[in-house]
Amino acid sequence: MKFKPLGLSGVQVSQLCFGTMSFGGDADAAMSAKMFRACRDAGINFFDTADQYNKGRSEEILGELMGKERDDLVIATKCFNPVGDDVNARGGSRRHMVRAVEASLKRLRTDRVEILFLHQMDPRTPIEETLRGFEDLVRAGKVLYPGLSNHSAWLTQRALDVQEREGWSRLQILQPMYSLVKRQAEVEILPMAAANGVAVTPYSPAGGGLLSGKFADKSAKGRIAENKMYAARYGEPWMHEVAAKFAAFCRERGWHPMSAAVAWCGAHPAVTAPIIGARSTEQLQASLDSVKIALTPELYAEMAALSRTPPPATDRSEEQKKA
Repeated sequence: MKFKPLGLSGVQVSQLCFGTMSFGGDADAAMSAKMFRACRDAGINFFDTADQYNKGRSEEILGELMGKERDDLVIATKCFNPVGDDVNARGGSRRHMVRAVEASLKRLRTDRVEILFLHQMDPRTPIEETLRGFEDLVRAGKVLYPGLSNHSAWLTQRALDVQEREGWSRLQILQPMYSLVKRQAEVEILPMAAANGVAVTPYSPAGGGLLSGKFADKSAKGRIAENKMYAARYGEPWMHEVAAKFAAFCRERGWHPMSAAVAWCGAHPAVTAPIIGARSTEQLQASLDSVKIALTPELYAEMAALSRTPPPATDRSEEQKKA
């Protein structure tokens, strides 16, 4: 396992981050413990959760598992999504952020989290208000580094500019969706992050399991088959065509498609650590094995060519083809 810098923080994180969304849901406490130990044995020190995951149970299980290893770990959690019926138990207001973090710290059995992500863009709250919430939490020592998940490049750049103007703690990390079938981040988010020295931990590097190879079997179970949101997200026919070509590409080289999908995502120069997830240790192993695949620039380009390259930000794709 290699380690990479977390933005400009000076902190080093493993080249893979384990996402604990399955803890307390698809994985019970016993299986969660086995996966946690497998990650630690593989050298992972970076774990991602959220207050919304399984109604807080994900944080609770992770908190139980960290134990004496807490100071060796880099822990990220998130807030924004509803965590109660009250109208204010959600969003990016300072009020909600403070209350959400205090609740997360109790569940995680810790006095701070290294990273707090705002889970989604909040159209009702000015970004300046949210950034002040981050700053308050940083100054209180409850959060060390602010992060944004599912935010556009323009709003992220605005956030960085506001923080620089005000002398506030800067964003150190972003969490966009990114995979061989979801490449929009390449257009502006990844270049913007690289230009600012911001870490990137993409989620769904295997396209919600689409690129794992198992959905060639129509009876296969998984998020895409069982979750309407994932079915819609990865439902376009061309995505399934890419998945089939990708699986064949991997078979020719003796790679597990899951391993190759994670490796491809992590090979982008702006990516710090893809977020991997699993329901079982058996499923997890393929993602862990991604570190064994060394992608040359030529192989990386071959894999990228299996998919659609998104048009440039200016939409002048004809000039891109000439280049």
